[in-house]
Amino acid sequence: MSGAVTGRPWPAPAKLNLFLHVTGRRADGYHELQTAFQFLDRGDALWFEVTDGGGIELECGLPGIPADQNLIVRAARRLADHTGCSQGARIQAEKRLPVGGGLGGGSSDAATTLVALNVLWGLGLDADELAWLGLQLGADVPVFVRGAAAWAEGVGEKLTPLPELVEPWYLVVYPAVSVSTAEIFSDPELTRSTHPLKIPAFLSGAGVNYLEPVVVRRYPEVGKALNWLSKHQPARMTGSGACVFAACKDRHQAESILKQLPVPWTGFVSRGCNRSPLLERLEQRHI
Repeated sequence: MSGAVTGRPWPAPAKLNLFLHVTGRRADGYHELQTAFQFLDRGDALWFEVTDGGGIELECGLPGIPADQNLIVRAARRLADHTGCSQGARIQAEKRLPVGGGLGGGSSDAATTLVALNVLWGLGLDADELAWLGLQLGADVPVFVRGAAAWAEGVGEKLTPLPELVEPWYLVVYPAVSVSTAEIFSDPELTRSTHPLKIPAFLSGAGVNYLEPVVVRRYPEVGKALNWLSKHQPARMTGSGACVFAACKDRHQAESILKQLPVPWTGFVSRGCNRSPLLERLEQRHI
C-alpha cells in the first residue's frame, strides 16, 4: 500500500472473558459455552479510506499471514458480497494486541471493519445484520459488533447485556507464548460438561475458566504467569489464553504491580468498559 491512510482511527478494543464454562459439545463439533465479556479501553487501531473499483487493500503489522486469511479482509469482502457494494477500501491496521493472547484481537478487527465500512460505504445495515455477518467469521465477532458487555451462551453468539458489571482497572499480562484455540478445544482432557451457571450466581462471584488446566498443562509459562499475578491479586486467564488478568483496586495499584513484571513477559494496564470504545467512535464518525 502506498502512503498512510489518514484521519482518526477506528478502535478495535480487546475483551476479557470474566469466566468461561464449557457446558457441552454439539454434533457439529462446536462447543456450547457460557461466558461474560467485558471490553478494555485498549486494542488495535484501524484506518479506512474508501476507494473505487471494489478492491480491498490492507497494510497490517502481521507479516506472514496471507491477505485472504486476514479477518479484516474477509470481513470487508463478506460485507461487500452481502450487500452488492461496488466500492473498495484501503485499510491500515496497527496491531497492539498479542496474537494468541485470548483478547479477541482478530474478532475485534473484523467487527470494527464491518461497523466502519457499513458507515463509510453508506450501506445502512443494522446491528442485527452486522452481527449475523460477523458470526460467519467467528463466534466472538457479534459481541464486538454490538459493543455492550454481555453474558454469552451458545458458541458465544447468544448475548444478554450486562450493564451492571463494575468497571475496574485491570492488569493484563502476556507471558510471551501464543496459544492455539483449536488445540485447546480439541484436547481430550478438556471438561465439557460443566453445570450451567445463572447470571445472579456469576454476579455474586461464581464462575471459573475451565480451559485454564488444559492451557497450563500445554503451556507451562501461562501457569507461571497465573501464579505470579495471583501473589498480588486474584488472577484468571482470559479465553483460551495466553493472557492472564487481575482486577485491581485502582490504576495506581495496577501500574505498581506492572513495574514488577518479570522478563520476558509484557503487560498493560487498562480500564474495563461495559460500552465499547467502538460505539463511541461510531457516534463521532463525522470527525
